[in-house]
Amino acid sequence: MNPLVRFDDEADAEYRFAGRWYEARREHLGIEFLDAVDATIDRIVAMPRADSLVRRLPPDLPVRRRAVTRFPYHVVYLEMSTHIRILALAHDRRKPGYWKGRLK
Repeated sequence: MNPLVRFDDEADAEYRFAGRWYEARREHLGIEFLDAVDATIDRIVAMPRADSLVRRLPPDLPVRRRAVTRFPYHVVYLEMSTHIRILALAHDRRKPGYWKGRLK
């Protein structure tokens, strides 16, 4: 993983859980999922301000999200001065905004 990226504990747990879930569905699908997430994060690191801001948050919290190719997930992140903070690996169809409590 890129040293400029730091996962919140909850986001790391979501990443690992989803990878295991996909792997249980089909051999190598979990690896494909993790590779897709990693590629998404690489694109975020390259251009952190290219993605849309998450609506309904205070303007001093420029939280953004980027879709994961092939899978119904988004990487939710905050650009910090020294790194990218991954707040959530959020499924597109489950509890929108559940991760907002992590901003405290």
